[in-house]
Amino acid sequence: MQAGCQHGASMSPGNSSRAPAFLLTGIPGMARFHRWVFFPCCLMYLITMLGNGTILLVVRANRRLHQPMYYFLSMLAITDLGLTLSTLPTVLRVFWFGTGEISFPVCLTQMFCIHAFSFMESSVLLAMAFDRYVAICCPLRYSSILTSARIAKIGLGMVCRSLMLLPLICLLTQLQFCRSHVLSHSYCLHQDMIRLACTDSTLNSLYGLTLVLFVILDSVLITLSYTMIIKAVVGITSREEQTKTLNTCVSHFCAVLIFYVPMVGLSIIYRYGKNAAPFSHVLMANVYLFVPPVLNPIIYSMKNKPIRKGLLRLLCPRLAWPGHGQQPRSH
Repeated sequence: MQAGCQHGASMSPGNSSRAPAFLLTGIPGMARFHRWVFFPCCLMYLITMLGNGTILLVVRANRRLHQPMYYFLSMLAITDLGLTLSTLPTVLRVFWFGTGEISFPVCLTQMFCIHAFSFMESSVLLAMAFDRYVAICCPLRYSSILTSARIAKIGLGMVCRSLMLLPLICLLTQLQFCRSHVLSHSYCLHQDMIRLACTDSTLNSLYGLTLVLFVILDSVLITLSYTMIIKAVVGITSREEQTKTLNTCVSHFCAVLIFYVPMVGLSIIYRYGKNAAPFSHVLMANVYLFVPPVLNPIIYSMKNKPIRKGLLRLLCPRLAWPGHGQQPRSH
């Protein structure tokens, strides 16, 4: 393997003409079954791309869905597609072709894309929580608060926020890697790479922790939004209206759970599960990266009536929305 250790200094990507290579791995103890494992992975990739692509197509094709809630849903679909495409090349190589070697620059690029899209997804979920808060707690001001220009600024802010990961890349290039260059997954993750460094990675870890705190802040603000929403719903006298209002939040609440729960699980395993079986690390990482992009379009297609009608209209134009003058409402 190219990553054979020669000198401590020669393994520093920042000052060496020969940057180290890493070896990606599949599922521990299942190397002979990797080709079979690729089929369910391929199915998940297919469902993710078809599902999120369909969401984007439905929102774009129906002017009735050109509303803040569905603009944010489109942003969620884009981040899910980006996250999926970030892991696809190396997963394909490891599980189908059986080749896991990856150069340091390529590994850094993939790591940046994976974490940037994850960071962006957290931002999108926060924006969607704010959208639900304004729609339920300040309905009369909804259209004046969430204007098209403001939504565009929020989207731009999400992209700029994800660029906070760039210093992390610069810090990684200053590390020296003279231990084993075998990574734990079929893709590059920051926490997986820094554990292989043989120089002090304290600054790198502290900056990574700072970024994690931003994600924790997102989850706290989402929780606060739902606290205010529940408080507003409790004040509604009609039980039917309470149920109807809460139903507009079900899809988003499910998306929040399937994103943050695996993230917390993965963080706990990396922090406290050093003696845990390698399979548990791989399982949690795969759930964190693969499950949300697969389930999000399914959840929104099942639980969101306008999306269901938009999809039906796309497939069978004569059957959906027979009353063309009516504005669909979310249930």
